[in-house]
Amino acid sequence: MPEVPEAFPFPERSRLREGVRAYGLIMAMWVRSTMAYRASFAMTLFGDFAVTAFDFATILLMFTHVDALGGYTLPEIALLYGLSATAFGLCDLLLGSMDRVGRRVRDGTLDTLLVRPVPVLAQVAADRFALRRLGRITQGLLVLGYALVSLDIAWTPLKVLMLPMMVVSGAAIFGAVFVAGAAFQFVAQDASEVQNSFTYGGTTLLQYPPTIFAKDLVRGVTFVVPLAFVSWLPALYVLDREYPVDLPEWVAFLPPLVAVACWALAGLAWRTGLRAYRSTGS
Repeated sequence: MPEVPEAFPFPERSRLREGVRAYGLIMAMWVRSTMAYRASFAMTLFGDFAVTAFDFATILLMFTHVDALGGYTLPEIALLYGLSATAFGLCDLLLGSMDRVGRRVRDGTLDTLLVRPVPVLAQVAADRFALRRLGRITQGLLVLGYALVSLDIAWTPLKVLMLPMMVVSGAAIFGAVFVAGAAFQFVAQDASEVQNSFTYGGTTLLQYPPTIFAKDLVRGVTFVVPLAFVSWLPALYVLDREYPVDLPEWVAFLPPLVAVACWALAGLAWRTGLRAYRSTGS
């Protein structure tokens, strides 16, 4: 007797592909909702741009009294600022809702995400997708453009390629921190501010030169929570400056590998936290 073919011979979609598809659908829904009120969107976009611009305005005020900060000129700090702000802005746009996990655990609304046939991480990340966060990215790109025009850098093809690499890898590293912080909220539901200290606090830290911070802090953000790979280490290579700690020159090219390692650990933490979740029962 010949074999009967399978009723559904189609291959199953990978969870990654399904997650990306779900993320795109949820994001599109929120974008359509946002653009229904265009005047409101324009005002919130400008508000985000203006609020983040105050950070760089603070740096400009400092340079009205000093010629250098920690041995770095204004254009050099603008490069660090622009790279950090752009990378974080991109991450905040895509994953800025991850700090709501603790709230969902407390009020039981996470249960509604668990019964849907798509990855929970994609649903949480795309929830309340805020297009206004483009204001932060725009502001970071403008400061980065000012730095690139003002600096006299001995450009090579490798240094040119490092700029987009820093933005993409930096956004990925920040994203891994977002996901790891969200996983921690399964255990400590009121830990969103702890997460924000590493994400929002981390980008503020990276906007200033490493020379103004204590060595132990610099080692911590290099070897423990590797935020230094977002901008400090690769940017110092572009600027032909010494690294803040004794490291070989090739570490400037490690951000993509660091991002992959961070995401592997963050993914493990997320799965562990999700498995440990117990419904509120309400």
